[in-house]
Amino acid sequence: MEREHYDVTPSPLGRIAISNEAIAQIVGHAAAESYGVVALAGRSRWSRLVPWGIKKGVDVARRADGLEIELRVVIENGLKLAEVATAVRSRVLYEVERMVGIPVASLEVHIEGVRGR
Repeated sequence: MEREHYDVTPSPLGRIAISNEAIAQIVGHAAAESYGVVALAGRSRWSRLVPWGIKKGVDVARRADGLEIELRVVIENGLKLAEVATAVRSRVLYEVERMVGIPVASLEVHIEGVRGR
């Protein structure tokens, strides 16, 4: 299976391409560093055995108008979930647009659980 890449700045001398995996790593790091995030949450039962996999709670897809990102997180107990999710969303949008330069068309933050640190 061929990896999907995004051409950032094509020129006569060559191109710069960024893979979905690289974008997922950027999203994972930005989310992990956000206040209130305890872990990233994978979809499968097996992913719950590994507490941190920097890409495991991230799906990235390409749309005509930009990137479509789906992020699943576990939030620290006792915090306001909506405020933490809004802060995570803001941080991820900022980091992806700053580092990658591709607009984000859709970013969904799913809170998969709540637990203590």
